[in-house]
Amino acid sequence: MRAHLGDRLVVESPTTGGGRRDGEIIGLHHEDGTPPYDVRWSDTDEVTLVFPGPDAHIRHPERGQPGSVLGTPNPGDIGRRVREARLRQGIGLEETARRARMSPRYLEHLEEQPADPSMGALIRLADALGTTVSALLGGGMDLPPGQGHALLRPRLRDLTPAECRTLLSTHGVGRVAVSASDGRPAVVPVNYEVVDEAIVFRTAPDSVAAAAVEREVAFEVDHVDEALSQGWSVLAVGPASVVTEPDAVRRLTRHAHTTPWAGGAREMWVSIRPTSLTGRRITPGGPPGGPPGGPPGGPPEGP
Repeated sequence: MRAHLGDRLVVESPTTGGGRRDGEIIGLHHEDGTPPYDVRWSDTDEVTLVFPGPDAHIRHPERGQPGSVLGTPNPGDIGRRVREARLRQGIGLEETARRARMSPRYLEHLEEQPADPSMGALIRLADALGTTVSALLGGGMDLPPGQGHALLRPRLRDLTPAECRTLLSTHGVGRVAVSASDGRPAVVPVNYEVVDEAIVFRTAPDSVAAAAVEREVAFEVDHVDEALSQGWSVLAVGPASVVTEPDAVRRLTRHAHTTPWAGGAREMWVSIRPTSLTGRRITPGGPPGGPPGGPPGGPPEGP
């Protein structure tokens, strides 16, 4: 018998009509994958050292396997989402494993290799990372954000320019608002960078986003916390221009954090120099009877 981290140990009942137990193998004691194993049982969530008997067998996760938690053709996506959530929270691998009550070796395996974690493991990871199981599984990919209920006592406050610059950070996905060639307004998502306090993005000369050049435009980024019904948004307004200096173009291309997600030939760099930075954040308000958490007369506007 040989196993890998993330495999499931299934123990059949020796009695007729009896049940069976299964658990996730979260620890190996031999490099060749032979017993014993550290197993977290699905029915009790307890971890025990197991020397499998003749009534036990290993189930290796397979893509699209019936009953798999994943139900998708890309089980490695869970590991990528876990890692992104961990890095976004600024939590180390060992600390995340401690919070999720699992082996650091197993968490490392989950982040780097296709795996089929149990629902219990996903629940603990989601709790440790301040997110949801649905988010780790990629649920809601085709739904707009912000479908949760509003906070009971929301607080809406304006952000300072310094806070706005911090939230813009260094890169990500934002939206540029332009007037398209037919004169109609358009909002286009783009991968952006912040370099020397300028917002820069790559596009194609014939794209809708290219209409921003030589005009004053608006650029917006935001974040919505689905689980807590909180969020923030930052709006930058300023003139846009094409970056033409060869050394500057090479530097931007060399240090870009990512290539445009939309793909294709997008070699024209556009720079926006903000003349105005504004933003708002929604957070929980105070207890009843305290200072008002939001504007009077009803719930606040969106972030």
